[in-house]
Amino acid sequence: MLRQFHKMHGLGNDFVIFDARAEPLSMTEPLARAIADRRTGIGCDQLIVLEPSVSADLRMRIYNHDGGEVQSCGNASRCVVALTGATSIETGGGLVCGEINNGQVEVDIGEPRFGWDEVPLTYPMDTMAVPMGWGPLEKPMALSVGNPHLVFFVSDADAIDLVGLGPSIEHDPAFPERINVNVAQVLSDGSLKLRTWERGAGLTLACGTGACATAVAAIRSNRATSPVRVSMPGGSLTVAWLPGEQVRMIGSATYVFRGESDLEQVFE
Repeated sequence: MLRQFHKMHGLGNDFVIFDARAEPLSMTEPLARAIADRRTGIGCDQLIVLEPSVSADLRMRIYNHDGGEVQSCGNASRCVVALTGATSIETGGGLVCGEINNGQVEVDIGEPRFGWDEVPLTYPMDTMAVPMGWGPLEKPMALSVGNPHLVFFVSDADAIDLVGLGPSIEHDPAFPERINVNVAQVLSDGSLKLRTWERGAGLTLACGTGACATAVAAIRSNRATSPVRVSMPGGSLTVAWLPGEQVRMIGSATYVFRGESDLEQVFE
């Protein structure tokens, strides 16, 4: 079961990518978790499997560090565009379109969704100011950009204990598919500083859909104007969005190395 893989990252958010378009690869939650393990596997935040698609250049399946499959990943989308040259990618969260310009990768991840049942939430509530709180975090904005997100605007993003608060928010019964948690600070130049707790992955250096969700929330609430720069521990992305339009994200995608792995050995 020797399979070639590619290791890439977007602003430190790292991926193991298997191209299964020519040779199918059966992926399970335990196998994905074993591959993602940084001590006994290859190691990554997310595992990506590329498959044939009838509606796009290819289909991208995404597995978080805990082995669970999710619908969308902005940083992975940029990496896949850079790796394959694909201009259209089918994902569980919808169609992603992409292109490479001057060494940067731009992807269009579709329109954001704001309905409580589109995020989704367990029951109807105001997604502009969700009437819930966890310690210093309260009344977040909720939206979906292919993945479900909460966005909290705070005065100091670094002061929030995301490691302590993230798991309880992610697994709150109000979020039937769990949720990604973003804490954002509006800086004096109009840009955003962001830290994200990703469902199934934890605290990461960067989250592409988190940056998009946060930018959309900031623009929608008149905290920022499009395009907006979003700075994360791993680096920065530029996000453009206007109401009624699709969300566009521009940033880097870095190729690290290529390797081969005996997946049966990894899974033992």
